[in-house]
Amino acid sequence: MKHRFLFAVLPLLAASLFACGEESKEYIGIISAMDNEIAILLEEAKIEKTETYGGSPYYVGTLRNKNVVIARSGIGKIRCASGTTAMLTRFNVSKMIFTGIAGGVAEEAKVLDEVIATEIVEHDYGIIANDGFHWRGGDPGFGDQEGIVYHCDQALVDLAYKVAVELMGESDVHKGRIASGDQFIASESYVEKLREDFNAFACEMEGASVAAVCENYDKPYVVLRALSDKADGEAHESYEGFGDLAAAHSSGIVLEMMESL
Repeated sequence: MKHRFLFAVLPLLAASLFACGEESKEYIGIISAMDNEIAILLEEAKIEKTETYGGSPYYVGTLRNKNVVIARSGIGKIRCASGTTAMLTRFNVSKMIFTGIAGGVAEEAKVLDEVIATEIVEHDYGIIANDGFHWRGGDPGFGDQEGIVYHCDQALVDLAYKVAVELMGESDVHKGRIASGDQFIASESYVEKLREDFNAFACEMEGASVAAVCENYDKPYVVLRALSDKADGEAHESYEGFGDLAAAHSSGIVLEMMESL
């Protein structure tokens, strides 16, 4: 009877120990909005399993011998906030990297340049009144928030910038503020507004959501964006022509960052 009990308990004990080991394993989280933004990373990674939460796949494995979870959340702040939250609650993530593409805002920005976010701001957060839109992201009392300006982790910013310069050259790599909103910007006049009102170097649709969730969970993060267009009247054509290449540039930087993380 005693032997039968041991034979029954041992597999359960082994499974429990394995589960504890899995929970204690730390991962680097890598998230993007679109499939082409993580395609190269998935090709390089050794994927051990794929788990699906909220309709999005989470690829678990190693990348350059580092434990990683890689996910494509979908486009826009809501989808990316959901994906980031799921990753941080389902996996023991120590730090988060967002990799992807963006539109250039700064006058000196060039297509295929790389931008490492130092700060992220929600440019579409505010009030629409009879006299137009009023941004309220900087008001401490609005919406029970402390202000909608987020700050990327300095160590991750410095590492991403160092790696990007080594790969691309200093003239093609920039650090600066990125503006997030739920719009694909293809307007010279709005680009000027983003430049003047927010001092933004680039604009995109997800960075602020990653930042907000990571700050809520007290996780360090960084946002990497390669410019597929200038967010102007020719943005759609430029995006079609350079989107995949720009995505590959950011992925290449993430790959090299793994060596130092």
